[in-house]
Amino acid sequence: MSRIFRRSLSSFKRAPQALPIAEDTAQFAAHLNNILPSLHFPPELAQRILTHGSHKAAIHGHNGRLSFVGRRVLESYYLLFLHSVARNQNQHDYEYLSSRALNTYLLGEHVAPRWSLGRILRWTPTVSQDVLLAHKNVKKPFAKQPADVELENALTRNPGIVRSVGLYKVMGEAVQSVMGGVYHQFGGSVAHRLFHTRILPHILLPDKAEGVPVEFHHQALAICERMGGVDGNLLVQELASKRVLSELELEAVETVQPKRVA
Repeated sequence: MSRIFRRSLSSFKRAPQALPIAEDTAQFAAHLNNILPSLHFPPELAQRILTHGSHKAAIHGHNGRLSFVGRRVLESYYLLFLHSVARNQNQHDYEYLSSRALNTYLLGEHVAPRWSLGRILRWTPTVSQDVLLAHKNVKKPFAKQPADVELENALTRNPGIVRSVGLYKVMGEAVQSVMGGVYHQFGGSVAHRLFHTRILPHILLPDKAEGVPVEFHHQALAICERMGGVDGNLLVQELASKRVLSELELEAVETVQPKRVA
């Protein structure tokens, strides 16, 4: 083989490229551990919870499946709550009440900002940058939510296209994903307590057509307080509730009289 031909072959050989450095997964776990301090999320699970399917990194895992699980868990706990409060009333349309309170957009508007999901969630808007710039100067009033500066700034800059870019929907799916992740990692009892202390109180929405009907508000707040309040320790309270349940079961067993043998 001639020297010139060998040189031409070598020109086709690409220099070895270093593999891309994986994004630090610890930041996702740190965020979830901060908003739910009694829980400790594995970094891989936290990264999946906070990665939407629209993001380029979704090929390595996204929150679609966890959001699906979270929606079903939220609906189950909400229907159980409604049934326990209105067990003797038949006039309620439970399917309608569920869609009214657990709408994905509503969760994204009223729950996601309280968890500061806008500053950590990985997602990509469905509209181009040109559309965002075209709506930059649109000024419309909107109800501000506390806690998430990044999400609030996004709404301020582009209030006219919040729904078109899918902001509320994506954030609502992230809330569902957190619930699905908690149910998967920590179990149904912890997820149930999370629902009653961190989600249900924020979707009561008095004086609005959406959210939980007003006749259920008092009981929802009472359950939240019994479970430790909106800042209660999920795991500690759970252990305490298990001890109470065990004591009640023991008392029930002790009160059962043995049958007499004829």
